[in-house]
Amino acid sequence: MGISKPTFLVVLDDRREKSNGTFPLKLRIAYNRKRKYINIGIDLSREDFNKLNTSKLIHLKDAKLKIKSLETKAENIYKEMTEFSISAFEKLFLAKPEEIQPRGVYGLLSKYVAQLKSEDRLSTASSYECTLNSLKKFKVKLTFEEITPEFLNAYERFMVNNGKSMTTVGIYLRSLRTIYNQAIEAKFVKQELYPFKKSKFQIPAGRNIKKALILSDIEKIFTYQTVHGSSMDRAKDFWIFSYLCNGLNLKDISRLRYKDLDGDNLTIIRAKTKRSTKANQKFISIHLTDYAKAIIKKWSQPEVTPLTYIFPILPENVTAQRERELIQYLVKSVNKYMKEIGEDLSITKPITSYTARHSFSTVLKRSGAPLEYISESLGHSSFQTTENYLDSFENESRKQYSNLLTKFSGDKS
Repeated sequence: MGISKPTFLVVLDDRREKSNGTFPLKLRIAYNRKRKYINIGIDLSREDFNKLNTSKLIHLKDAKLKIKSLETKAENIYKEMTEFSISAFEKLFLAKPEEIQPRGVYGLLSKYVAQLKSEDRLSTASSYECTLNSLKKFKVKLTFEEITPEFLNAYERFMVNNGKSMTTVGIYLRSLRTIYNQAIEAKFVKQELYPFKKSKFQIPAGRNIKKALILSDIEKIFTYQTVHGSSMDRAKDFWIFSYLCNGLNLKDISRLRYKDLDGDNLTIIRAKTKRSTKANQKFISIHLTDYAKAIIKKWSQPEVTPLTYIFPILPENVTAQRERELIQYLVKSVNKYMKEIGEDLSITKPITSYTARHSFSTVLKRSGAPLEYISESLGHSSFQTTENYLDSFENESRKQYSNLLTKFSGDKS
């Protein structure tokens, strides 16, 4: 803002008297020896204006309250401006409520949450809403200028001390970084204040807990006996279908339509990436094994049109909110029964719908499949994302390679 600070005061503009003996009240902005007057829609006589602070007349009390409100509004607008100019201030001051862009951290976050909800991106909206609530618990009011490396370190400690995992901490801080970038783009905060730099503050990476199963455990799941048509039977089949179909998550499986099916192949765009630029959307091609085709035959509904969902999970014309509820119910059901199957098979790693995706990519890696193929199969835009999915080598492999460290030339074993 610099040393010079604007002043705001409602004054009586007595340069031209109206026919009824009153004069217009105007907000006077004084800055760098320049003045600007903005009409506020109140007319008073000189006598009434001079009595504003002492009179108990209702119309003067109302005028006094409105004047105070407008002066406070002017101060608040100034506080949110990163670079002050009279013309920019006037535009903000005269803007209609629906035209006013939120400039504070929480205002911008709330606006983005509303935008995500309007686009039916409910899961993402929920994530940003959690970030907003978390920040408000840490600091009731927050400006972008207050987001410094010191603030971010303190906020990170606050979250950890309140039981948040480093994964959650990373999610919230990345959401905050996105909003900060939006503020820079809108010129609400200066680029040079950006705190998310290696030299200032780095967002912690969540611990990548390995989720993939070894091939022998996957075989146990394939051969596990369930009651035909039961909820556990369906959970097992959907988990296997996900594993066999490039690790498709249950949301994508729920959204599969007959138009995506062509003989032994499925071609889809993941729901997670559908909002990408249309020219850059990544199609995933999936070869259906006989096992996968058998699951489709077992659990599918009849094809009425090419747009009919393959599996009877979502009704046609389902709302985004209801779709989310139904998919969450399916995920909970699959996770519940796969946990029971895992315990019955004495598999030590937790088995969830997400495990199928990690197992698909990791089994391919261990089998020697190129990273490029795995990345394309998963629908990733970068190899780094794929590498985060890939599990470490199995214990037997580690043991084999460790033994090489002491397999000296004289060792005959």
